[in-house]
Amino acid sequence: MNNRTEHKIVTLAQGIELRKQWKANGDKVVFTNGCFDILHLGHVDYLEKSSEFGTKMIVAVNSDASVRTLEKGVERPVNAEYARARLIAAMGFVSMVIIFGDSTPLELIQSLSPDVLVKGDDYTIETIVGAKEVIAAGGSVKTIALVPDYSTTKIIQKLKQ
Repeated sequence: MNNRTEHKIVTLAQGIELRKQWKANGDKVVFTNGCFDILHLGHVDYLEKSSEFGTKMIVAVNSDASVRTLEKGVERPVNAEYARARLIAAMGFVSMVIIFGDSTPLELIQSLSPDVLVKGDDYTIETIVGAKEVIAAGGSVKTIALVPDYSTTKIIQKLKQ
């Protein structure tokens, strides 16, 4: 096991324990989620900007099965969940990665109670899953401007041409 990246990929039970430690230490915890199928500039920019809202960052990565249910198509994901999680975990500003199989990360958000919930600006605060729960617990919800013309779907379309 590579102790620099693989140890960041945890189960929900492990994540809850880490979150308790971080809270006790006074860390401000940021949470975001996504498929992150083919890592690109848009992902890195979004994740880096998200991490600036706190001192610890949790990234929830959709499992292979959940990616297929998100209308991404039968050819998706291109990269398996472990590979996607490992790439995210390798980013120095990411503190924890959890692979989740539900259609939304609501259970994770409720269990981990982040201080800040972040999504791209293709969402509004009203449409972000977990937003009302985070706000009710005293946290905040932020959106990040996405880098134009960068998406996994566009990359795949370009490769097919």
